[in-house]
Amino acid sequence: MSFGQRVELALADRVLKVAVERTAGTAEAKRALAVEAFPAFEDARTRAAAIKDHVIAHLGHYLEMFEANAIAAGAQVHWAQTADEAATIVIDLCRRAGAKSVARSKSMLGEEIGLPHALAEAGIERVETDLAEHIIQLGGERPSHIVWPAMHKTREQVSALFRAKHCDPHVEETIAAMAESARRHLRSEMLGADVGISGANFLVADTGSICTVTNEGNAELSIVPPRVHIVTAGIEKIVPSLPHAIHMLRMLARSATGAALTQYTTFYTGPKRAGDRDGPEEMHIVLVDNGRSAMAADAALKEMLRCIRCGACMNHCVVFRQVGGHAYGGTYPGPMGAVLTPALDGLSANRDLAHACTMNGRCQEVCPVKIPLPTLLRGWREKSWREGLEPVSMRQGLGLWRRAVLRPRLYRMASGAAVQAMRLMARQGWISRLPLAGAWTKYRDMPAPEGGTFMEQYAKGRRR
Repeated sequence: MSFGQRVELALADRVLKVAVERTAGTAEAKRALAVEAFPAFEDARTRAAAIKDHVIAHLGHYLEMFEANAIAAGAQVHWAQTADEAATIVIDLCRRAGAKSVARSKSMLGEEIGLPHALAEAGIERVETDLAEHIIQLGGERPSHIVWPAMHKTREQVSALFRAKHCDPHVEETIAAMAESARRHLRSEMLGADVGISGANFLVADTGSICTVTNEGNAELSIVPPRVHIVTAGIEKIVPSLPHAIHMLRMLARSATGAALTQYTTFYTGPKRAGDRDGPEEMHIVLVDNGRSAMAADAALKEMLRCIRCGACMNHCVVFRQVGGHAYGGTYPGPMGAVLTPALDGLSANRDLAHACTMNGRCQEVCPVKIPLPTLLRGWREKSWREGLEPVSMRQGLGLWRRAVLRPRLYRMASGAAVQAMRLMARQGWISRLPLAGAWTKYRDMPAPEGGTFMEQYAKGRRR
């Protein structure tokens, strides 16, 4: 389906709006409280952005440092130029380990490289250990949010799904009972997996460590019991040292969930050593490029590599909160997805995403690493125009508008007539149908003009 068709379906889904508002609204409120309790948050944002910019400018140096230190700690490092190459490396490692099942901790990079599909094709059973990922796996769906993959589901829908799919489902209609049902269903499968697969929130260059962040402890249960641990991580996840990682963690947790720190923040440095009581015998780290080097070399896109995948931009986005994540079509939804998806999957198939933005700047205001998302989205709009990807109707319409604005008297007459016509179409102060703006008024009413045109009101103001 096209972006427009996906949006149509999302806007018609009343339950989706309830589900998204429940979670995004809570996240927005909790973030506000967390920031209020952290007076130095703005200075911390500036430092976080500077850390990421420094790493992006010296990406090769820090990646080589990370590789050397990870190998010294006993890990094996693999490099993947493309998504397909990364998925192939993971499948080969699973086959080499004789894996029949894998326990997977939530990773958007895994989704990006198509790992769930690759595991299914290889005949390897996949157990999603994150509660939200477990929900969407049962439902045969894709994540709709990078922090809360099942944001599009209400608790009532989850309850029905668990009762249909779990062998020993909950009896009481409570969140605690549903969580216990998932725990009973997943625990034995998690502990019996042959391979554990995780992402990495950060890669620490000077120690060769990876860092995972969860609220359920599922990463630890996915990674520690299996004999083999496979990490997939984008090359932009690198930070120079542990103090830098700690600073980024402070920004990530507050921006994502409104907490000072998540319940489980764990650093892994190599596989099990002599004397260790537990841990995997092998650790493989797959470093994935998949267009990131090209973004780092592109002055118009390299700031996007600052992203630490907190989800704050989508939690505060008025468009995302109307249509949810699936409408965006790619791995990454919301404002950050509208920038990333054209870079990863091509602009021609995703030009609509840059237009799914009101340019109110809220996403930039809440970004913990100060990514200028509206500027980057405008960049995609400009590139789409230059490459002739915009519809003929839009190009012709803007051509007519240009002709009008180059003739000020004609433009003032036309805009004045339009304001008068809008007043005539209004009923009790609102316009329910408007020619040439049918897509807008199909789902919302437009307020009737209260005064004259902008230029008329401006002229009155100057005469006062």
